[in-house]
Amino acid sequence: MIYEIRKYGDSVLREVAKEIEKVDDEILEILDNMVETMYASKGVGLAAPQVGISKRMFVCDQGDGVIRKIINPIITPITEEVIDFEEGCLSVPGIYKKVQRPQRIKIEYLNEKSEKIIEEVEGFLAVIMQHEFDHLEAILFVDKVSPIAKRMINKKLQMLKKETLKEKK
Repeated sequence: MIYEIRKYGDSVLREVAKEIEKVDDEILEILDNMVETMYASKGVGLAAPQVGISKRMFVCDQGDGVIRKIINPIITPITEEVIDFEEGCLSVPGIYKKVQRPQRIKIEYLNEKSEKIIEEVEGFLAVIMQHEFDHLEAILFVDKVSPIAKRMINKKLQMLKKETLKEKK
C-alpha cells in the first residue's frame, strides 16, 4: 500500500515521534508499506512521520538495493569531519539546499526481526540516516540550512505550508 506523503506545514512533521514498544505485525506491515511508498516516490529514505505515523522508525536504500528498516534509532557522530550535501525531502518538494552533517556516524537500532544492530556508516548513507532521524526528532532539513539559504527559500516554504493547510480543510 502506498501512503500519502505529508508535506511541509503538516503538524505531524513537527511532533517528536514515539518509541516503538514492540515489533509486531502492524509495525512490519507499516515498514513494508513505507518501503513501497519510498520507491514509488523515488526517494532514498522515508520516516514514519512523513506518512502521518508518529513512531520512531524509518526505511532507507542508498541506491544499492540494500533496504534498511530502522526502529528506535540512536545516532552518535564519530568524527568532527563534516560533509556538505545538497539535500531534498519528499515532504518539502521542489527545494534542495546544502546541509552540513557529520561525515561518519554510529547508529544503533532494532531491525524488523527485533535484532539489535550497531553500524558505523559514512558518506551518503550517513547523510540519509541523519536526515531521516531528524524527522523522528521533528526537525526538517530546511531547519538546518544557512540563514541566507533560509531567506532564499522562505517564500517557497510559506507557499507549501499554505497549500498543505488548504488541503487539510
